[in-house]
Amino acid sequence: MSDQIYVIGHINPDTDSIAAAMGYAWLLKERDGARTLAARAGALNAQTLWVLKTLGLEAPTLLTDASPKFESVTKRLDTIRPTEQLSAAWALASRTGGIAPVVNEDGQPYGLINGLSLFKYFSETLGPRPGEITVREMMNAECKDSAETAVPKYAANAHIRDALNRILRDEFNDYWVVDERGMYLGIANQRDVLNPPRLKIILVDHNEPRQSIAALEEAELIEILDHHKLGNPYTHQPIRFTVDTVGSTSTLVSELTAEAGLSMPPALAGTLLAGLVSDTLTLTSPTTTQRDHAAAERLSRWAFVGGSPLKGETVASYGKAVLSAGAGLTNRQPEEIVSTDIKSFEGGGFKFAVAQAEVTDILQLAEHITPLQAALDDLRNKRGLDFAMLLVTDIVRGTSHLLITSSAPAILNDLPYPPLADGTRDAQGVVSRKKQLLPAVLGLLER
Repeated sequence: MSDQIYVIGHINPDTDSIAAAMGYAWLLKERDGARTLAARAGALNAQTLWVLKTLGLEAPTLLTDASPKFESVTKRLDTIRPTEQLSAAWALASRTGGIAPVVNEDGQPYGLINGLSLFKYFSETLGPRPGEITVREMMNAECKDSAETAVPKYAANAHIRDALNRILRDEFNDYWVVDERGMYLGIANQRDVLNPPRLKIILVDHNEPRQSIAALEEAELIEILDHHKLGNPYTHQPIRFTVDTVGSTSTLVSELTAEAGLSMPPALAGTLLAGLVSDTLTLTSPTTTQRDHAAAERLSRWAFVGGSPLKGETVASYGKAVLSAGAGLTNRQPEEIVSTDIKSFEGGGFKFAVAQAEVTDILQLAEHITPLQAALDDLRNKRGLDFAMLLVTDIVRGTSHLLITSSAPAILNDLPYPPLADGTRDAQGVVSRKKQLLPAVLGLLER
């Protein structure tokens, strides 16, 4: 797995994050022959689920932690039964580098035979007068008699970092690696465990470590492709770093695909088009550029073809369907609404988060304000934030209302959004968290 590259977006992934990961993984494989795999850092939201189901595509693999696991250092060595003769274990050890794993018929590890266990067995068997027992006789003994049975066991999907203290404390050089049922999968050597291979990671649609999968510092970060403000992580070596001023990362992926002289399969092109229209509110957001319009035309040309699930669609009709699939408050729990599309930030010494939810009619917010406010306050407490915000955006009228936790600093009273009687703030014309709301908030906190 040392050449496997994971292409992954931010935690609480939105449609653009998922689409960019899928599209860029495909491009790197087609263009460069790279062994890439699209991944996601969390659960899919309703909009993305609808897009993938409509297009008949599988969700990217779930990867929430970049810390190496025992499976990455496991060697599946040949095994031997406890009742077989020690001579067979001797022959096996000569092929495996000095180890003979002894495994029961049901697949459960029994013990390891190595140089130390053999010396211990010979010492106990020969006693003070070794001439009375021949080597041939000892080689006829059963393997179970000379196996070390106290060898530690580690689950293949367990993180190595969580077991380091035990590994350094135990006097073993080799360990069992087992599956979730305790069945033998292989052997891990201490030297490999203490120096495991790093996961190779490409980040898309974000560049701030706090928005990335856990333990990113333990991975080998090799590239970033994004369209957000800088907050990039420390790297051990130079990497390819692309941050550009477009409305979506899907736009960047489509441009790179065209530059390579390639065209995407219709379903994948439809996924990237969904990411683009989602991030730009079907090309109406202030983050939209002429390059996004060109990317939408390009992706629609690839996606809206005969045999495609999107045949006969237009950018406008498809955009409306995509946005509607993720909009609404009624059928979602308040806790889900404030935590699904959320990003964390720091500014002026404050740690805060901004969530966003989309509706087709801002009037529906009225009956949900109290539970949403409570959920937002609870989220702030659980995450140890100074304050949190929820931007509820009417995607039809192009406007928003803003909810802020009661603990917000007084300076935020100067936000250019007048307070309403229901306790929210009227953010007229605000639809972009990145380009409209966040600059206003940071401008106050950092002045």
